[in-house]
Amino acid sequence: MENQPPTPPPYSPVPTGPAPLNQSDERMWAMLAHLSALTGLFTVVGSVVGPLIVWQVQKERSAFVDFHGKEALNFNITIAIASAISFVLFLLLVGFVLIWIVGAVWLIFTLIAAVKANNGEYYRYPLTFRFVK
Repeated sequence: MENQPPTPPPYSPVPTGPAPLNQSDERMWAMLAHLSALTGLFTVVGSVVGPLIVWQVQKERSAFVDFHGKEALNFNITIAIASAISFVLFLLLVGFVLIWIVGAVWLIFTLIAAVKANNGEYYRYPLTFRFVK
């Protein structure tokens, strides 16, 4: 009996997916999905790339972050389109006023969404085209 090999430990499967986020981390990443758009103040494409990166990295770990990441991405794509239209309308002198309105709406709604996400609430941006579902 002494020559018998030891019995192996019971099988326990190794998780293959990423570990889910706790509630505090969920709120932080959801808030960062919105606030990362503020990098658009310094780079041309930052307002779209920031939320895209946060969403792609964390969407598998939390449905809450997935929702907020898509919302932030959709809103910033919509704002990019509105900004491009405003820029084209500079020729008619309407774009000069319109670009400031678009910028103010972008900043205000981004900050509102970040606060709501940090409070653990779901927030949908108004007047947003839903490109990513």
